[in-house]
Amino acid sequence: MQFLDDSHGCAGWSGEMAGRIRAFDWSLTELGKMDAWPASLCSAVQLMLASPLPMVMLWGRPGYMIYNDAYSKFAGGRHPYLLGSPVELGWPEVAEFNRHVVDTCLAGGTLSYRNKELVLLRDGIPEDVWLDLYYSPVANDDGKPAGVMAMVVETTDHVISERRRRAAEDAYRADNERVRLALNAGALLGSFVWDIKGNVLSGDERFARTFSYPAEQDLADLPTDIAQARIHPDDRSWVQEQVNRSVETGEPFNAEYRVLRADGNYLWAQASGCCEFNEQGEPFRFPGVLIDIHERKTAEESLLRFTRNLEQRVADEVEARLTAEEQLRQSQKLEAIGGLTGGVAHDFNNLLQVIAGNLHLLARHEPDNANVQRRVSASIAAVERGAKLSSQLLAFARRQPLSPAVCDPRQIFDGLAELLQRALGETIQISVAAPADAWHLHVDRNQLENAILNLAINARDAMQGEGTIEFSASNVALDARFCAGKGIVPGDFVCVAVADSGVGMSPDVLGHAFEPFFTTKADGQGTGLGLSMVFGFVKQSGGHIEMSSVPGQGTRVQLYFPRSLRPLPSESPPHDPQQPGGNETVLVVEDNEAVRSAAVELLREEGYQVLTAGNGDMAMQMLLEGVAVDLIFTDVVMPGLIKSSDLAAWAKVQTPPVPILFTSGHTRDIISRNHQLSPDTHLLSKPYGPEALTQMVRAVLNG
Repeated sequence: MQFLDDSHGCAGWSGEMAGRIRAFDWSLTELGKMDAWPASLCSAVQLMLASPLPMVMLWGRPGYMIYNDAYSKFAGGRHPYLLGSPVELGWPEVAEFNRHVVDTCLAGGTLSYRNKELVLLRDGIPEDVWLDLYYSPVANDDGKPAGVMAMVVETTDHVISERRRRAAEDAYRADNERVRLALNAGALLGSFVWDIKGNVLSGDERFARTFSYPAEQDLADLPTDIAQARIHPDDRSWVQEQVNRSVETGEPFNAEYRVLRADGNYLWAQASGCCEFNEQGEPFRFPGVLIDIHERKTAEESLLRFTRNLEQRVADEVEARLTAEEQLRQSQKLEAIGGLTGGVAHDFNNLLQVIAGNLHLLARHEPDNANVQRRVSASIAAVERGAKLSSQLLAFARRQPLSPAVCDPRQIFDGLAELLQRALGETIQISVAAPADAWHLHVDRNQLENAILNLAINARDAMQGEGTIEFSASNVALDARFCAGKGIVPGDFVCVAVADSGVGMSPDVLGHAFEPFFTTKADGQGTGLGLSMVFGFVKQSGGHIEMSSVPGQGTRVQLYFPRSLRPLPSESPPHDPQQPGGNETVLVVEDNEAVRSAAVELLREEGYQVLTAGNGDMAMQMLLEGVAVDLIFTDVVMPGLIKSSDLAAWAKVQTPPVPILFTSGHTRDIISRNHQLSPDTHLLSKPYGPEALTQMVRAVLNG
């Protein structure tokens, strides 16, 4: 079939669905091979693929589904498995509705619906959705209806927004009656309500006069740009920050700013209000009032004229700007290095996995050969050192997969106490200080412990093995001045600090401290990746790291993490140790033949039945043909149309769901978000040994 071989410049004819349609085996359906498709069907498919609207073709009485790229996004987790399926099987929860559609259109009729309410399964959970639906018959070569062309536009957000807007207007009218007397009580400049979902501002007459709205303006629909334009230019960004903070955190809104009056003068006003949230925790309504504070502010400004040190303020601002510019240059340099190291680490991990897998198999095949065992042990130790270096490179590049959880800094110190003392030696004294009401933080606990341990070892070496290392945690509030140029926003943070009284560092050495492989230690005593790893982990966790040092007086490293308002997770009971091995069927999906063969042999030695696929396309074909498996063990990054995330989506919607275990040297955010794994995602990082493989497979199978 030639009609999709040349896109002729049309993006839809060369998109994802065009490729999937070409690759699909249509001989398994009543449509038959693509080469025999009627010209009418080909033209209709081309029309559909070129459309930016979500469109799906239902061909024949079963309604075999052929759809475009926009519809694949609407289908969510059912894509790409809807392709070629009868519509009643693809959407079983609305099978009766779709049967009526097909029967009507094949009889020559048309259908259309505005904001049609349906209950669809999304991620296995029924959801109320609203859709604009349009159905038209499609003729075959004989001019008779042979299929249905459907356009599907989801309007759920619009319907919900309109309902909330009407509810907010009703609530505003009720509130307006209650505050009417208050508005006449004194220096009030009016009241307002902002419908956040609909972005509609309403207010009373005083509010409209304060912001000089036209007299004929509808008070229930006040343009927000007019109000924003009346705020003094120096105050606008700060007012917007306060609004955003209230919407994000629910904190009360209080802002003092200047409003331009009709006579050309500015009036000081104080706006007070709060953001209201719906049952789903989403902001939807923002009521407030305006108060006249002009006299008070005028008196304050008169006083400040006598006390303000303008020269000092200018000097401080210049110094802050220079500091921010220097931090930005340093951040850009480290970001460029990180991009390179992340790619190198990914390829290095794949090489290490091939070496490690074959070494472990060699050790198993020659259990009585002492010479082989000694050499294999030495080689595996070298592989593990390489894996550690690769892990540190990924950490610096901010590309390591994280598993963050809410934790208490005091628990971190308590859990590390014994390990720190053993690693630092008896000649090092440890001092720990943390408040009883320490705030929580949301980080990967293992990575934070590794970071603290790295800093402690650096501190020990700087003090030549003798002295006291201070570990502390504190609750701090960082303002906009401190955060400028650091990549973080003002707010509440938890500061974890490690301080020593060692030799310290010069400013020049301090400027290079976080760069990979930079070290002041003698050859063979350090890789220069410890501080790089700490830097990357803190930045990837949304935090900030600062290091201060004075030669001869010591060094202090401070890690700032955003405060988490979530509660600590409950302690889960200990599980019985899992027994390795089993007789289940495992599908191994890996494009690297050497890695695949080593993993297959290790699993078979444990008793598992193993099937293999060289990429996601082969694996999906096997699964759709009915091959039964108990676990899918797949590489994350592979060539082909079917991605590892597609395999996971297919596995999740099966009955029962098929467990899936990912493996990778670098996920590239295919199965993670900002390299943070969701709790139900299982990842075995390369390179891995036989024990790690079998334990992880057993754990995922046991669920």
